Amino acid sequence: MSDRPRLLPLLGTPRHGSRDAMTCLYRCGNACDHPVPNTSDNAYFGDIVSAEVNRRGVLSAGAVGALVLGFGTAAGATGGSVPAAAAPAAAEVTGFRRPRPPAGTGALTFKPIPPNKLDTLVVPNGYDHSVVIRWGDPVVPGAPRFDLRNQTAAAQAKQFGYNNDFVGVLPLDRRGRRALLVVNHEYTNEDLMFPGFTSMDALTVEQLRVTMAAHGMSVVELERVDGTGQWRPVTQGRRPYNRRVTALATKFDLTGPAAGSAWLRTAADPKGRTVVGTLNNCAGGVTPWGTVLSGEENFNQYFVGGDAVPEEVKPKLARYGITTTARYPSGSRRWERADERFDLAKHPNEANRFGWIVEIDPFDPESRPRKHTALGRFKHEGANVIVARNGQVVAYMGDDERFDYLYKFVSDKKFMPGDSWVARKHNLTLLESGTLYVAKIEQTSAAEIDGSGKLPADGAFNGRGRWIRLVSGTRSYVDGMTAADVLTFTRLAADKVGATKMDRPEDVEASLLTGKVYVALTNNTDRGKPGKAPADEANPRNLNKHGQILELVEDRADSTAETFAWSLPIVAGDPTDPSTYFAGYDKTKVSPISCPDNVAFDAAGNLWISTDGNALGSNDGLFATPVEGPERGHLKQFLTVPVGAETCGPFITEDNRSVFVAVQHPGELTGASVEKPASTWPDGDYAKPGVVVAWRLDGGPIGS
Repeated sequence: MSDRPRLLPLLGTPRHGSRDAMTCLYRCGNACDHPVPNTSDNAYFGDIVSAEVNRRGVLSAGAVGALVLGFGTAAGATGGSVPAAAAPAAAEVTGFRRPRPPAGTGALTFKPIPPNKLDTLVVPNGYDHSVVIRWGDPVVPGAPRFDLRNQTAAAQAKQFGYNNDFVGVLPLDRRGRRALLVVNHEYTNEDLMFPGFTSMDALTVEQLRVTMAAHGMSVVELERVDGTGQWRPVTQGRRPYNRRVTALATKFDLTGPAAGSAWLRTAADPKGRTVVGTLNNCAGGVTPWGTVLSGEENFNQYFVGGDAVPEEVKPKLARYGITTTARYPSGSRRWERADERFDLAKHPNEANRFGWIVEIDPFDPESRPRKHTALGRFKHEGANVIVARNGQVVAYMGDDERFDYLYKFVSDKKFMPGDSWVARKHNLTLLESGTLYVAKIEQTSAAEIDGSGKLPADGAFNGRGRWIRLVSGTRSYVDGMTAADVLTFTRLAADKVGATKMDRPEDVEASLLTGKVYVALTNNTDRGKPGKAPADEANPRNLNKHGQILELVEDRADSTAETFAWSLPIVAGDPTDPSTYFAGYDKTKVSPISCPDNVAFDAAGNLWISTDGNALGSNDGLFATPVEGPERGHLKQFLTVPVGAETCGPFITEDNRSVFVAVQHPGELTGASVEKPASTWPDGDYAKPGVVVAWRLDGGPIGS
């Protein structure tokens, strides 16, 4: 059968880890029902044993020099101030500046909220929140009023898209009164979008085009409300920056060594340099030069016809989760009915044009977004950039798949400080050429890991690691593969060099105060199953439902280094469970957390963690913990999202007075529909994904 069946209520219990079956179907095309794409025989952590490195030695490697903190969570510099995000026609454009951290010990002062299953967004006492924007709200001036029962692609292309994920907020003036909100729209759920939905085949071609327009990104001008931490969309005037980027019609330029290669050429684009649309945009980051990076993740589910491609191409497609044994994979979206380029039987290279890091310049609404091939192609959760001490920029990236890899990109060119157009024009080229690495990780206590989560005798889960070069510019370091091969089929290249298999590495971000890198490893319930890798020191539990946080410290405090130390400061779950760990902090004072997904930092350097698929049975939420000093590991829950939703983002503004989160897929529970919603957030009628901002009522800094 070519179509996805409507899910029945009796199937509503989670089938894939802790996610509901409906989320598995729409978000990733039932990826967990398919074989693990990584069939390489690369060593797992448990097979790699190095000389014992004592815990004190690992920690001493963390003495990191000062770095400049920019607006948001992904900007950095080597000294002084970071350049303004220059914008045409803008009277005032703020620079990226290092905020002054709040005075005190860095302790988080809010009272943690308890786990709950409420169909609302809950914040601590002393805080408030509001919905900034929701699915269907106008983005482009002149957008029609949203009409649930008469949706059109033309209207959706001017309205806020569906299932918002990454959130970035970039200042528009130096007084902190105006800003640009940039948001990813990862995927659609037709069950919850269209009244009377029965099947994909029953949708009209116009409705399919609506879903294509609901993917992509939105740029929305915001204004601060009465000098508080609250923000709202600007609804009057020109709003020249407001923009929708869609999977339907937006053109993207390809840059870097793979651009123009045979792998990226199609009948519609014989030069292989222009792609229509972006797919399944998950997390991202804000660059020091004022652009936004967006990761294309589960793009494989949009294609059909993999069974009809040439035989020599099938292993390459299969490594990316594309079905090559049947025309219609489980969870097919049937977009080929609206645009034949999604039929690989006719256009076998089209899939190769997705899975990249996208860069968009929100300050230049006429600019064409770009897909940077130099950063490799895989299921990108996102990318976050820091400026190394020598001026090169470094981007950290995770490949969100069971047993896939952690990557790093180091630019060839150096960041140019300053607010000039010359500097910005130069910096816009930084991600077009450089060296791409993949991580190989070693451990110190392999023999002691039994799958229970028990700490080794040295009192820490830790070890050493190194970055393996895959490609530098047009030079490949992988035998039998050209640079274009490596960048287009990065997973296969990483397999060849023996990269370390990991448990769904999602968001990866460096602290701009310490330079330490934090990786959200969400979960892997396959670990330890028959025929699958057992627990190891970096993944210390079999049947891992709750995930962990990896902390990585580059040697010599140099982000461009090729060796590093690592440890696990947090092994998630219920603190009463002996298999959990919170950097040695008193677990009776710690909030339960499950399935870390995205990370961010506030001005004080505290780590904020959002969750996806809470396996403890309560709603997903946002958490915060210091990562330095005596409060390290004291994790507190800051908010929870409504029933069925995932917490995405988060983003803390430069002044530390506002925290933005994306509430993704509220009410996404098996058996739910527009007529029978499982959630009525945020307006009391039917579920709508949206972006929320929370702030302190007394105007003080978030958290501390």
